[in-house]
Amino acid sequence: LFSGLAIRAVGKAAYYVINDVREQFKEKPGILAGSERPDYGRCVDIVTRGALREMVLPGLLAVFMPIVVGVVFRAAFHVGAEAVAALLMVGTMSGILMATLLNNGGGAWDNAKKFIETGEYGGKGSDAHKAAVVGDTVGDPFKDTAGPSLHVLIKLLSTITLVMAPLFI
Repeated sequence: LFSGLAIRAVGKAAYYVINDVREQFKEKPGILAGSERPDYGRCVDIVTRGALREMVLPGLLAVFMPIVVGVVFRAAFHVGAEAVAALLMVGTMSGILMATLLNNGGGAWDNAKKFIETGEYGGKGSDAHKAAVVGDTVGDPFKDTAGPSLHVLIKLLSTITLVMAPLFI
């Protein structure tokens, strides 16, 4: 869920940047000719606002999940600490595996495109290259966003669990 939300945030930000770039091309025709400079600040603002807005839900999920699990299991079954420990163990194990998969998979797709661009499998313009470009487009958010954000999630889960431990015991 966390990785999916992060990847969706990248897609939304890219959509807004593409629309802004198209708008700038219409507003300033000299950009394509090189006689006018594009407004880079607008794109940076779009990406920054989008990143902050779209990562609120994943951040809240990471902060409140251990608290909710601990409080609910403590009230209902008197095993709050054990439930949060299980959440932390499973979150850490699956997070490390998922982050490794996303980082390595995204890097592999990127390197496959570079390999094909050296002339292998028909080189640039071939069907293999077109497929590799699609793979690289999918892989970039994996290796640049979702994988690294899972490392942050694991650390955040551990920190929140440690700080809130008195609530669960």
